[in-house]
Amino acid sequence: MTHSTESTLHYPLGELLPGTAQSLEVAPGIKWIRMPLPFALDHINLWLLRDRQEDVHGQIREGWTVVDCCVNRTEARAQWEQIFATQLEGLPVLRVIVTHMHPDHIGLAGWLCRHWNAPLWISATDYNVALVAMKDRDGFGGESGADFYRLHGQRDEEFLQHVRGRGSYYASLVDPLPETYHRITDGAQIEIDGRAWQCIAGYGHAPEHMALYCSDLQLLISGDMVLPRISANVSVHSSEPEANPLQLFLTSLQRYLALPADTYVLPSHGKPFTGLHLRVQQLLDHHHARLNDIMEAAQSRALSAADILPILFKRQLDSHQMTFAMGEALAHLHYLWFGKQLQRRADEQGVLRFHLQAK
Repeated sequence: MTHSTESTLHYPLGELLPGTAQSLEVAPGIKWIRMPLPFALDHINLWLLRDRQEDVHGQIREGWTVVDCCVNRTEARAQWEQIFATQLEGLPVLRVIVTHMHPDHIGLAGWLCRHWNAPLWISATDYNVALVAMKDRDGFGGESGADFYRLHGQRDEEFLQHVRGRGSYYASLVDPLPETYHRITDGAQIEIDGRAWQCIAGYGHAPEHMALYCSDLQLLISGDMVLPRISANVSVHSSEPEANPLQLFLTSLQRYLALPADTYVLPSHGKPFTGLHLRVQQLLDHHHARLNDIMEAAQSRALSAADILPILFKRQLDSHQMTFAMGEALAHLHYLWFGKQLQRRADEQGVLRFHLQAK
């Protein structure tokens, strides 16, 4: 999505960003940390929530709940170490909450939990999918990944070789997870520093993403579900080749319209903003516009996922971005296929192509 919509939202902190290994208070008892990522999406926002909990001996412990963790990199660990020393006010981490299982969110969860002897809180689906991904030799790549992209029209050999070389890719970015976890579910309430935070499940971007909403603060930790500048990637993967994630994502987005329009949104990428309802509508409009573009292109020919990359993405894509782009293209085609607006057939080369319903 282009960034022109960004100016229609309100950013209470303006251009202010937390410095390296520093934090910035965005609401009472809530600190914003920003860490670099080694991707085109070059940062992730992490959150420190002041907390207090009663232990098994009935003693009250003061400390922090961490929300999301960054990828497993030496640089990120070093930044966390500096944060421990300077930003926690001498208090421990009591709990680690992970919104979903993507490496930039869960990557250092195991390390943080072991460092502080703190429990991991996450949805059951994302915890277990993460465990499977850790043991998958292909790891969202490998030969099976390359075969999947070829099936959907991708013939760029340099890209396919990149995919083949991504064996154990997920495990390379995620520290081993704790053997136990605390399950969070849709509608559950987590008490943090005496305030109730409601868990809101979202689907399509991740298996069972959990956002957190505090009505006392009228504040939403949105994870990747509602971002101010971009739309979260929504992909079909080789492990679930006939999924319809875009339908799940668009349906999930509409749940946020039940929250107040002026909710303060803390996203995982970009700056904290207000204008939740406006942003949800922008995201819905964006995806429906791309679906309309695909239907228009389908008037003249059958389309593979590779064929519609120029329709969805106007910029040059590197190999890392191309994996997301192929998954996203297929998610849009599947939305139209499941909605019976397009049919799917294999051509003479075995490539799956989508075309208009015969009249």
